[in-house]
Amino acid sequence: MGDSGDAITRDELQLATRNHGMPLEALRWPLTPAGLHYVLVHYDIPLVDERTWALEIDGGTAGGSRLSFDEVRSRERQTVVMTMECAGNGRAFLEPRPLSQPWLSEAVGTARWGGAILRPVLEEAGIPDDAREVVFTGLDRGVEGEIPQQYQRSLPLDECLRDDVLLAYEMNDSPLPPQHGFPVRLIVPGWYGMTNVKWLAKISFAAEPFAGYQQETAYRLRQDPDEEGVPLSRMLPRALMVPPGVPDFMTRRRFLAPGRHTIEGRAWSGEAEISAVEVSIDGGEHWVPATIDRGSPDDPWAWRAWSWDWTAEPGEHTLCCRARDASGGIQPVDERWNVHGYANNAVQRVAVTVQPEGGNGS
Repeated sequence: MGDSGDAITRDELQLATRNHGMPLEALRWPLTPAGLHYVLVHYDIPLVDERTWALEIDGGTAGGSRLSFDEVRSRERQTVVMTMECAGNGRAFLEPRPLSQPWLSEAVGTARWGGAILRPVLEEAGIPDDAREVVFTGLDRGVEGEIPQQYQRSLPLDECLRDDVLLAYEMNDSPLPPQHGFPVRLIVPGWYGMTNVKWLAKISFAAEPFAGYQQETAYRLRQDPDEEGVPLSRMLPRALMVPPGVPDFMTRRRFLAPGRHTIEGRAWSGEAEISAVEVSIDGGEHWVPATIDRGSPDDPWAWRAWSWDWTAEPGEHTLCCRARDASGGIQPVDERWNVHGYANNAVQRVAVTVQPEGGNGS
């Protein structure tokens, strides 16, 4: 990782063509269609045959066990509507820009995930008295930091025993698409996307903190490469707006006619319920409150719709939005740099030209 200068490197371009964000106009959907939900694949998408796939559970007091796909699906089905965001969302706004997947603001999506609750699977395997963490291993393999590896992450045991942590095999009531972890993936509401291990192959109990690459090297906040860093966990609060009007093809600058317009968007946090959303039309100098749709209490991990009515006057404007959650977290106006470009939840800025009818406005 390092200073990339202003130009997108060829390696970053290659990553950007493999992975994709959610078009911001898709914020209008409460559930993101699977093809519009953001995707980040670290290595290659495995080709998995559901007839031979099995999930290995290792280290339990009842001895090792394996669950077939049919056995996972035969368990009681639970669903959770969850907003998922990549920890690197917003990385491309940082200066100097850390070299990695060059996300702007679109690395997010909300889906209804269906599957089996993880807790009974762990209890049936026999949770050791000294277990502190549970390690999840995916089928995707590659080299990162010069280390050959399968993608692995761990979770504290108490997080794994929540009733909303799933072995998911459905996305929006359909089988998982290959890029989203078919046949089974982990779903952990509230945590950044790297936690939700795809193409799940193995679950292991651990008495000591897991020291794999994706835990100890990647996904840690550092101001200096030599720091130990702070591990990432839950999503920070963020609001995004549907860019109003119509876009310029290259710059995505927005054009709209003068008059009354409803600015709308979504807000979420992995820490606590969204308590407020504010909007600015002058780049963050002055803020006004938006109206929040509290949504369904049965979906506490889903983003919340918000709206604000704007009487747009001719001229150049920079629209911003920011969210606050019930724990006191609020989006900063300015970016906060770190080595890997993680958790940059600075406010969104949308450049808007308001011009009379007959121009490019709508």
